[in-house]
Amino acid sequence: MNGHTLLLGGAERKRARVRGFAPWTPQKETLALIARVNAVLGEYADHLPLTVRQIFYRLVGAHGYDKTEHAYKRLGEHLNRARRAGIIAMDDIRDDGGVIERPIMWASAQEWLDAIRREAGTVMLDRTEGQRTRLAVICEAAGMVPQLARVAEPYGIPVMSSSGFESTTDKYRFAEELAGHDRPTEVLHIGDHDPSGAHMFLAFLEDVEAFARDLGGEAAFTRLAVTPEQIDRLRLPTAPPKESDNRAFYGATCQAEAIAPDDLATILREAIEARIDQRALSRVRRQEAKARRELIERLGG
Repeated sequence: MNGHTLLLGGAERKRARVRGFAPWTPQKETLALIARVNAVLGEYADHLPLTVRQIFYRLVGAHGYDKTEHAYKRLGEHLNRARRAGIIAMDDIRDDGGVIERPIMWASAQEWLDAIRREAGTVMLDRTEGQRTRLAVICEAAGMVPQLARVAEPYGIPVMSSSGFESTTDKYRFAEELAGHDRPTEVLHIGDHDPSGAHMFLAFLEDVEAFARDLGGEAAFTRLAVTPEQIDRLRLPTAPPKESDNRAFYGATCQAEAIAPDDLATILREAIEARIDQRALSRVRRQEAKARRELIERLGG
């Protein structure tokens, strides 16, 4: 009995999916679908990686792909095989998975020093300095965080997934961090427009606001997306609420990933621009440029 059989308590697997990279000869219809996927990836090259659901909604909206859960699962299977076959780049699609923590190690002291010299030219000061309100962005879909971070990073604004704040302890720690600052915080929230997303958002904001208030801080939440107005204006695909979900909710449901990546980037960028003091930001950036020059000179770069 081999080790794999022992893992199954002695049972033999009758069939297993392909492992690693594997050749693939899809049918003509599937090849056409993969070509449309590559077109979507090319169209949103500046926002990669995309999640499978974002690709799904781009196909639904622009290529007439079926908007059903079966079609979504079928797409996921095809993308898995296409990536294993090298037809689609692995890094173009974001998978939500485990967390890896690796120690930072260097081949030599010289390698470390060279890295520090390179970093000196990218040092970022606190770009929120001088702003009356701190901003933070929370997204329901963890896979969209890297896309949103590219928009928020130039302003020094953190982006995080709400999946990391599900327990009471998580929400308390977040509120504790917010209360530890000398300025109020506004959290810009991006989540699905459905009973689950709406009720989770309300429970989250009420809990964090209450904790922050009791800890001597001030936090406010703004629903940035998805809103009913955006559903109408952007003509987003919708679905009725699930019959099994009896929580209060009015209207059709819509997922955040239904918003095109460039539209979502614009929504976030405009919201940030409307809330920040550009003169204060410019002042920090001038100080930042000076600090970089001084560091490079000190390090002999």
